[in-house]
Amino acid sequence: MSNKINRRDFLKFVGAGTIGAGAGFLAADVSKMSTEFLIPQVNLPEDYSPGIATWYNTVCTLCSAGCGISVRIREGRAKKIEGNRSHPVNQGKLCAVGQAGLNVLYNPDRIKTPLLRDGERGSGSFRPIGWDEALTTISGVLGTLKIQKKANNAYLLSGAVSGHLNDLFALFMDQLGSQNYLQHEFSYPASLYAANKACFDEDVLPYYDIRNSKYLLSFGADYLGAWLSPVHHGVSYGHLRQGTGQRGRCVQIEPRMSLSGANADEWIAARPGSEGMLALAMAHSIVEQGLYAGADAGDWQQALAAYSPASVAGPSGISAARIVRIATEFAAASPSLAIGGGAAGASTNGTANLVAVNVLNFIGGNIGEAGGILFNPASTFSIDAPRPRAGYQEMLKLFASLSGDDAEVLILHDTNPVFTLPSSANVAAAVMAVPYVIGMSSFMDETMALADIILPLDTYLEVWGDSIPDPGVGFAVASIAQPVVKRLYDTRSAGDIILALAHQIGGELPANMPWTSMENYIMEMWRAVYQGKSNDSSDHGFRKFWLSILESGVWGERSPQQARPRQAMSQAMLSAVHMTQPSFAGNESEYRFVMQPYLSLAFQDGRGANLPWLQELPDPLTSVVYNSWVELNPKTAAELAIHEGDVLLIESTVGSLEAPAFIYQAIRPDVVAMPIGQGHGNYGRYASGRGSNPIEILAPETDIDSGGLAWSATRVKISKTGRRVHVIKTDGTTRDLGRNILGPGHGHA
Repeated sequence: MSNKINRRDFLKFVGAGTIGAGAGFLAADVSKMSTEFLIPQVNLPEDYSPGIATWYNTVCTLCSAGCGISVRIREGRAKKIEGNRSHPVNQGKLCAVGQAGLNVLYNPDRIKTPLLRDGERGSGSFRPIGWDEALTTISGVLGTLKIQKKANNAYLLSGAVSGHLNDLFALFMDQLGSQNYLQHEFSYPASLYAANKACFDEDVLPYYDIRNSKYLLSFGADYLGAWLSPVHHGVSYGHLRQGTGQRGRCVQIEPRMSLSGANADEWIAARPGSEGMLALAMAHSIVEQGLYAGADAGDWQQALAAYSPASVAGPSGISAARIVRIATEFAAASPSLAIGGGAAGASTNGTANLVAVNVLNFIGGNIGEAGGILFNPASTFSIDAPRPRAGYQEMLKLFASLSGDDAEVLILHDTNPVFTLPSSANVAAAVMAVPYVIGMSSFMDETMALADIILPLDTYLEVWGDSIPDPGVGFAVASIAQPVVKRLYDTRSAGDIILALAHQIGGELPANMPWTSMENYIMEMWRAVYQGKSNDSSDHGFRKFWLSILESGVWGERSPQQARPRQAMSQAMLSAVHMTQPSFAGNESEYRFVMQPYLSLAFQDGRGANLPWLQELPDPLTSVVYNSWVELNPKTAAELAIHEGDVLLIESTVGSLEAPAFIYQAIRPDVVAMPIGQGHGNYGRYASGRGSNPIEILAPETDIDSGGLAWSATRVKISKTGRRVHVIKTDGTTRDLGRNILGPGHGHA
């Protein structure tokens, strides 16, 4: 079965603003399926026929991008996951992580029933219990805190959630009487949010219109790998490269070549932390050449005076001539787009670096223009509970509170800070200090192992919910998640758990949270959306609207772009320019190399390491599988007599780890790099005891403006342990071994 609507039709219909019930929605008459089962899969229809495949649309929640997916169901079991062609985020495409969602659903290491600790805290010893006992125990603990007016001593720490589940968490904690609700994920781009807040006064990330750009200049943002919404960016990159009569040009600036760098026309190996200075030097060159025609050119000339290409060449390691050439190309191409992220945003000057990238876009005339930076609208369908995302500094404050005398209860939902934060943060000690720890997760991990009671969660293929893509696509978009299979084990959704606890605790909680289930809650919230945007308040009209969204898998509403006052934007960015030199933990004479951890395309921040398909997925640049490795430039390796497979000791000022060497052509000699994701101690049979976790040895450095973890600000020293291993790869060797099979001029990166 397939959807009949394509990307072009979707945008046409949504842009018309007159579809279906008259509310500007994607509606049933443009999303008809050739075979329709409108009854949710959790209740098998009477005419269910073995051997007949059915596709259900839902949303992937394995990262924050919010891709729409279509799941093939046969005999009641999920068989295949593909991209939803109607969804504007991924437009029918899907990454390897999304394809591996079946490994989440059918993983043999799933927690299948509630667990109660029956040994020492952290011993990993649990016994199964029933849901009645689990919920009664937890509601008794929380209810007692509420009666004693000590509910503010309860804390909720969740992984990244959006949509109405975020609203439900916020409402529950507020009605309980606690203000202690935070979300944590390692990949949260705190510096990018801070930079855009400083420049645009926006709390919502903008839309980077790669598709319509003719010149894409990236400062560390691996848009084809793990930056923000890589599937969407990959689709957009394809359009940029095909062009409309002109092939778009891509330039990548970063210390270690990423997947985006490997696909760029030009890769520039800049010194870590110098990306912002380079962006300002390019802006300086554009202004000095008279290529910027704004009335405030004099103000910018003065503000950028200290960042001439000649003065930036030394600190960045890039020649002045090259800086001027790139700047001239950038200004001449219209539209052009500069983006920043990755290591550029993870330095101690990360926010300043990304402010500089925004400045370059402003000088290039790319803000508010197709092919440049467009602004996403704020959410139009939730109760506007903000997402309480915590950077590193906020997490340290949380751990200090947990270690104090007042903390009583900690609720952990689908987050693993013991693994995703440096060992110097002492996360495990802070969690152990809390008298009662409640875990909600589908899998046992390093943090869940410290809980007193664990409530097993449905996977994202078994639940009701909704999601807002982060970042968006330039107009309002949301997706409803529906169960595509019948629940496999004795698990529940987080929303159903929260609602059950609210009703058991009693008091004013049930009155303010009257919904009987997550399905009922989501439906009623979307009923309010429908009634707020339509003159039709009938149940029939809503049901038609509701079923149309379930069929299409997406809701969208296009609103006109708001013009931004140019003068106010200019003044904000002039005030925000304050470039500082990056700092690094460790004396350069002893710790020679800057450590560059990077998000694995398969494992992300480690959450995907328990999926066997992803363990077998070769890294696209090294082809390594199953393990960790540390990347060194060939010159560095030759100087230290290091060969591929030599097990190295990597030491920072706060810790050490071991990993085999991989000789990597496209990395600066003063930098070593290592993928994040492996090194789990307690995460199921596929992940535990495999590789090393580079996050552990990161120094507790922060971005001075956003407070986010500066995970690109740690120096390390390396030495040989005397041991060797075989690095498992799928491509043999990256060199031609003198056979000249790559052609002249193409033998080296």
